[in-house]
Amino acid sequence: MTDQAMKLRWGHININVSNLENSIEFYRKLGFESFIPAIPYLGITAEVDPKPIDTGSNTALGLPNESTARACIMQLDNGFPKIDLTEFSDISQRSQAKPLNNADLGLVRICLASANLNTDYEQLVKQGVEFISPPQIAKDGLAEIATCIDPDGTLIELLQVHLEKWPRME
Repeated sequence: MTDQAMKLRWGHININVSNLENSIEFYRKLGFESFIPAIPYLGITAEVDPKPIDTGSNTALGLPNESTARACIMQLDNGFPKIDLTEFSDISQRSQAKPLNNADLGLVRICLASANLNTDYEQLVKQGVEFISPPQIAKDGLAEIATCIDPDGTLIELLQVHLEKWPRME
């Protein structure tokens, strides 16, 4: 018997949303495109009528039996990770708590790299995207950061890194 190291790779990040169309529109403003208007392995689609999720998937994901939902997988530049936007049809299946913020434990934001943060920020503001603040210069000018907020309060960090200013690690 040989011991082999686990070899995982990126799959997706799931974001539960209250309105699938509004969220698709928001993430398109950030440059995402639809990869597939569904999550095939769950049997749910972006169609108007929510589809039931099978019992095995409900169990594995910790969802109530007979859950129904709509969803769309989106991507940036044909790459990974993808994002799965999922709208559950039964409001009792969704927590009414606010999404986590940067002071909480757990997954609090996703980060997207920007080649020109100020330009991207200006374009997104013109499109009505809400930000916590305008771009800020991070410690020693190593990066610029701005965080926008999706329609349900999920935080999306936009980051322009200046690697030429980073200390060299030997």
